[in-house]
Amino acid sequence: MKLNVVLVEPEIPQNTGNIARTCAATGSKLHLVRPLGFNLSEKEVKRAGLDYWDKLDIEEHDSFAQFLEKYPPEKNNMFFVTTKGKQVYSEDIYKDFDEVFVLFGKETKGLPEDILQKYLDKTIRIPMRETLRSLNLSNSVAIVVYEILRQKSFEGLEQISKYFD
Repeated sequence: MKLNVVLVEPEIPQNTGNIARTCAATGSKLHLVRPLGFNLSEKEVKRAGLDYWDKLDIEEHDSFAQFLEKYPPEKNNMFFVTTKGKQVYSEDIYKDFDEVFVLFGKETKGLPEDILQKYLDKTIRIPMRETLRSLNLSNSVAIVVYEILRQKSFEGLEQISKYFD
């Protein structure tokens, strides 16, 4: 399975660095959609991603419109992560796909409302107390990525520690 993590206009370099590390560790492709709230060469991004940058499959896009033109939601298996999602992220919805895109919006605003309305049936959410606004972006990505991989039986990932053999 090919898993694509799409960050639409991320703002905090440490979040993106942490997400890059998660993508490298899981073999997920990271898509960064501009404008970014930082420069990719910033030390905060590099530090959070540690020495995993050379193991990362990354694609950059100049705009969200450009990304959607290259990867139309109607032709790709896309899920839009939002606190207002119609489905819970852990529902049995990924395992039949060979490739999945999960889109996350910027830390302060999330994904554009018009996109969420247009693809309402493809919106997913992480349950949480209703009095809180949202989880940290890098935590949200890790939660969703590992659930998708769990539904695919962690295909391609080491499951038994070599240290206990």
